[in-house]
Amino acid sequence: MTQTCCGQPGYNAGARDAAMALARKVLDEFEQFEYVVAPSGSCAGMIRTHYPELFENEPVELARAQRLAGRLFELTDFLQNVVRLDRVPGAFHGTVTYHDSCSGLRELGVKAQPRALLARVPGLTLREMDEAETCCGFGGTFAVKYGEISAHIAERKCANIAASGAEAVVLGDLGCMLNIEGRLRRRGDMKTKVLHVAEVLAGVDAQPPMNAD
Repeated sequence: MTQTCCGQPGYNAGARDAAMALARKVLDEFEQFEYVVAPSGSCAGMIRTHYPELFENEPVELARAQRLAGRLFELTDFLQNVVRLDRVPGAFHGTVTYHDSCSGLRELGVKAQPRALLARVPGLTLREMDEAETCCGFGGTFAVKYGEISAHIAERKCANIAASGAEAVVLGDLGCMLNIEGRLRRRGDMKTKVLHVAEVLAGVDAQPPMNAD
């Protein structure tokens, strides 16, 4: 497997040719599979929503993109609605809060799926934060182009995480994970864990954050 990027960074930056080149590569690598599962809502949203836009003037590749989009699922959506998982292997003895990523929520309708799965994790208590659906401020190139605005949004998100009193924030988008953990650590929070939902469902023991010292 020679899998690389889905092309979203180039697409967001307006580099359409680069995004199309990567999209063709993804089509070549994944179109033969019955299902394709993405652990990040932004990647799944790119393939499902934006590949058809990229190829709207190229009928052959548009058809390929549409076929792949029909078999492409965000991880929790796949586990909840395709596999119909009734129990999970992991356990988490503590309280978590959940952050809804923009792409997963708005492009794919991922909201109830991760919560339903987390409800099956033994020992886990979900405590909703305020504004769980609000952006974390990452937005791909947005965080680079509009750094001050991005930092303000991330600070508000992290304040809501802290106010929830949860031991960990759980989410399903890798960009959000990077942005939220970075901001938590910069504001001096070395205790709150930032976990991908797959880690919690699988029972992977996350290493505690490194001490600032």
